[in-house]
Order: sequence, then structure tokens, then C-alpha cells
Amino acid sequence: MYPAAFEYHSPGSIKEALDLLGKHKDDAKLLAGGHSLIPMMKLRLAQPKHLIDLRKVSGLTGIKQDGNVLAIGAMTTHWEVESSQLVKSKLPVLSEVAALIGDPAVRNKGTIGGSVAHADPAADYPAAIIALGAEMVCEGAKGRRTVKVDDWFKGLMATAVGEDEILVEVRVPVLAAKTGAAYMKFPHPASRFAVVGVAAAVTLDGNGACSKASIGVTGAGTKAVRAKGVEAGCTGKRLDAAAIEAAAQKAAEGVDVQADLQGSVEYKSHLCRVFAKRALTEAVKRAGG
Repeated sequence: MYPAAFEYHSPGSIKEALDLLGKHKDDAKLLAGGHSLIPMMKLRLAQPKHLIDLRKVSGLTGIKQDGNVLAIGAMTTHWEVESSQLVKSKLPVLSEVAALIGDPAVRNKGTIGGSVAHADPAADYPAAIIALGAEMVCEGAKGRRTVKVDDWFKGLMATAVGEDEILVEVRVPVLAAKTGAAYMKFPHPASRFAVVGVAAAVTLDGNGACSKASIGVTGAGTKAVRAKGVEAGCTGKRLDAAAIEAAAQKAAEGVDVQADLQGSVEYKSHLCRVFAKRALTEAVKRAGG
């Protein structure tokens, strides 16, 4: 399959990329890693007249610590997130999530910003950044703005990034003391996308009870969502096996579970509960519970 004809642009700066985006508007698409957009173009599900490649734009790669936050450039590859010693030491769950994406070819080309902006409903990062309380930094002609993760995912492959903006950075808080986080998924055997994936972050107080729980679910519906029922079921409780089981039973509540080729609504709801239990169990263990 061959894509429709398009004009290729390779800007060297964010300003140049934004100027191109402003000039060509709906006729333009941004290219990050390309593992989502290029297949869509080959199938002609996407037919941009202008392709703006961000690979040579300066300032969009790298991982650094900024206070209690890891600031990750949007064009940082999955492999760079996976292999970063800083991520492994400050936010190991994010390294683990990156390692579960696709295969080595995908991880060496795909980018965290491309995944977060594309918002595939079965992608891995969305559940993780919900659980970890990330923020996305977008830049447009009027400057930069920051969007909290709870305001980011709007629908099927739809996010809060404006049509005239570029996602430039993903900011993820490092884990606080007595906090554990884990991500568990049931992967599609071919694509490795999540049929259902659940990320959990749990903070324990001095008495061993859960003072805060944050749960993200991906794969089940049209977008990644926060499992508020599970969070409420955890908070204030000592998370032994019985309490985790009870909280996990609420994993599909408030989730617009969709049937697809991978399973029925009932089956995917079951997977939500199973993987919420597994993610919570591991997160509590890592928190010292």
C-alpha cells in the first residue's frame, strides 16, 4: 500500500514547525516516531497534504529531573525511556511500561510524545501517566501551556492539544516516599497493544493504610480513564488481599467498556478486574506493604 501524495517538511526548530502548522492547518500532520501515522497513511485512512517531521527539531528530546518531576522531551524514544538510569532510579514503573511497548523496532523509533498525543485507546503510556499524575506541556504561537492528565484524553484518539499546538514535553512526578507503582496488561499476541492494561500507584501512611491510590485503565474503551471506584475502594484501608480484591471488583465501573475483535464487554470488564488486582498487589508490595 502506498500513501497519497504529500509534501514533506523537516523543520529545525519549534517555531519553524509551528509556522508550518499554522500555514497548512488541517492539511498538515505532525510526524513523530511514525509507527501510528505511517500505517494510517499507507491504508489512506490519513491523507495529509503536508507532513511535518519533528525529528530534527531541537529541544524535543532528553530526560532531566526538575525538582520532584521528570521532564521528558516529547521526541524521546521508548527505548530512551526504558534504558534511562534516571528513570529507572526515580520512576522505575515508567521504564517498565516503555519496555512493554511493541518490539525493539517500535521502541527505537516510537516516541513518548507521539504515543501520548496520538492517544490510541490500547496504548500503554496513557494508563501509566494517569496513575502517575503527569502533565503535558504544549506550545503554540501564543506560548506554552500545561495540561493536567485528567484533562488530556478527550475521546477516541482525541486529546487536549490544540490544532495549532505541538506537545513538547511530558512531566511526570517522581514517586514519593512509601509509594509503589506497577503496570500490568494482557497484551495482544501480535501487536503487543493492551487488550486491557491497568496502572496503579499507591501511597501508604505510617500505619500501613493507603493514604492515596491512583489507577489508570487502558484498552477497555475508547480512551484511557481513571478508575475512580478502585481508588475510592483503596483509600483509607489497609490493603491486604481481601481489600485489594474488593477494590479491584470496581475496576470496570465508570469505564465505557467496548466490545471489539479482542473480546466482549463482559470479557474485557473481567480483564479490568483481574489486572487491577495484579497491579494493585504489586504496587502495594513495592510501597512496602
